[in-house]
Formats: sequence, structure tokens, C-alpha cells
Amino acid sequence: MNNKYIIIAIAFVFLTSCGSDPIETVTAKEVANESIVELTDAQLKNSKIETGKIEQRSISSLLKVNGSIDVPPQNMVSISIPLGGYLKSTILLPGMHISKGEVLAVMEDPQYITLQQEYLTAKAKLIFAEEEFNRQQELNKSKAASDKVLQQAQVEFTTQKVLVKSLSEKLKLIGINPETLTENNLSRSINITSPIDGYVSHVNMNIGKYATPSDILFELVNPTDIHLALNIFEKDIDKLFIGQKLIAYTNTNPDKKYPCEIILIGKDLSHDRSAEVHCHFEQYDKSLIPGMFMNAEIEVQSHNAFVIATDAIVRFEGKQYVFTAIESKKFEMQEVTTTNNENGFTQITFPDNMDLSNKTFVTKGAYTLLMKMKNTEEE
Repeated sequence: MNNKYIIIAIAFVFLTSCGSDPIETVTAKEVANESIVELTDAQLKNSKIETGKIEQRSISSLLKVNGSIDVPPQNMVSISIPLGGYLKSTILLPGMHISKGEVLAVMEDPQYITLQQEYLTAKAKLIFAEEEFNRQQELNKSKAASDKVLQQAQVEFTTQKVLVKSLSEKLKLIGINPETLTENNLSRSINITSPIDGYVSHVNMNIGKYATPSDILFELVNPTDIHLALNIFEKDIDKLFIGQKLIAYTNTNPDKKYPCEIILIGKDLSHDRSAEVHCHFEQYDKSLIPGMFMNAEIEVQSHNAFVIATDAIVRFEGKQYVFTAIESKKFEMQEVTTTNNENGFTQITFPDNMDLSNKTFVTKGAYTLLMKMKNTEEE
């Protein structure tokens, strides 16, 4: 009895396993057929399909990066007052254009009067000290004055020259010309003038506030030498070189291109493993302002790769495909990965890295085959 059950069980397993083969075979065949399209003679004639072998060409890679507009330190100016003082007046606002030599503000303080007084006093004493020194020299020649008296006159003269020179330089620091200063034009206020042509970026003081020598009153920017600072990841740095050309554009107006040239490649990596690459704009544009975000495309060194006409690639459901010829009227759709494209050709690779050199590809009419395949499936 037990033997009978064993025989029945073996027979059931055998029949079940045998019966599953045709089902699996049909399913696999159906799946395979979903990527194959076959045309009739009439359809092939009307479709104007062209085929050809894949080519190996030299193609450039396009490196897409981003960054922002920066200003070199020599084009950014912080305005302060070396001796301190009260801000009497200013009309500056952020964004205002200023010219070199233009008055930015008027400062006021009693110490300006004191400094001018000390200079004029020292200058008067210098005249007396010089005359006394010359007189002692003449007297010393005739032995009417001792060497000691001559030396004392010389020390006094030299000391006064140093004092006048130092006070003169202090006056220049606050914008007062010592050559034109007299007792008739002493002033309690001074003008702060712009050292550059450019724009006001920050106004940090208000009228009536006292500024110390360490306070920054205004910040100015000369935008004529702005440059583009790009963030390049470590793996791409060796693809760049000084003098390399690139194209930059903004998010707001991507159709307007700005030609640039790489002028400096940073040698330090940040925490995200990127380096800063500085680029110079070939032509200055006033619409570009410091801090503005920009994108850039850099054409890196060419390399040999398998490419196909861009028109031979079809897109369907978010993926990209090409058709290969199986027979004269039968074609198979295969998924590919695209990378670089140039002059109407696109670099492709297959997911399984198959040999592409012995395959015949549809180079024209690929979308016709795609439409025929999808219409057939709907039927």
C-alpha cells in the first residue's frame, strides 16, 4: 500500500514539472518578442529605414559645474578713518555708483584742528631752527662759537624736520594737503574720497555716529575685474588646465552665454572634496553682480568612444533605446546608456557591455519602428 502511494506521488511531481516547461517557455518567448518588430516588404519600403555599423570617434566630454561670481580682494575696498571722528554727512546708499576722487562722506572732530595746529607750529619752529643752525655754522668757522653749541643747533634742526615730516604724513592720512595748509584755512572737518571707480556694497555708519579707526564706514566694489569661482570635485580637477575655455550662464537667463577662461586652479580641497577654480570673463557685463549663482559647461579632453547618430536613439518611458537589425526585415529594440554627445553623434554603451563592433544598427527611422512596435502590442 505504501509503495502505491509513493508511485503516485512520483508520478504527480513528474507531471507537474513537465507541465511547467511549456508555460515558462511561452512566457520567456512572449517577453523576448516584446522587443522585436518585424516589417512587411511594403512597410520596409515606405519607412525609409537606414542601417549601418557603429562608429568609434573622438568625442569630447562636457563637464557641467556651478559656482558664483566673485571679486578679487584688490577690487574690494573698506573705507575707514585712521584718526576716528564723527560722521557729519553722507549720501551713500548700497548699489550707488561712485567715481574715483568723489566725496563719500564728511567727518568732523576737534583732533583734526589740533593736528593742523601742531603742524603749523612745528613748521614755524623749523624755520627758526634752520636759521639758528646756519648762524652757528658761520660762527663756528670763525671760532666765535663752540662745537657743542653747533651740535645742539644741529640736533634741534633735525628734530624739527622729523616732527614736521611726521605731522605732514598724519595730515595726508585724513586727506589734508600740508602744502596748502595755513593759519587761514584751518578746518574742523575733513572729506573722505573714493579711491576707485565702482559701486557701494555696504553702508555701515549713520550720521552723527562716532567711528573709531577700526570701524568700517563703507565698503566699495570695483566690478570691472569680477571673475567666476567654480566648485570642481576632486575626480574632475585633473581634466582642467589654465587657459581652458568654458561657457557660463545664469539660472534666470540660460540662453545668454558668457565665454570664460580658467585663470587659476585651487590647490586645497574643501570638506566636500572640491576645489575652487577661478575663471575670467572675456567681456564684462554690468548685469553680473558679485554673489550671483552661475552654471558652467566645460569641454574636457577628447577620447575615443563608440558613437551613433543621435537620431538613431529613441526615448520611451524614461529610458533610451536603439534598434539592431536581426534579419532584413526584423529588428530588436535594446536599451542603452548615453553619455557625451557632439556634432550630431552620441556616445552609447549597453548595460551588459556587449561587443558593439559586429552589430548593425538602425541609423534612420528608429521612431518609425518604435511606433510600429507599440501599435502592434495594442492590437
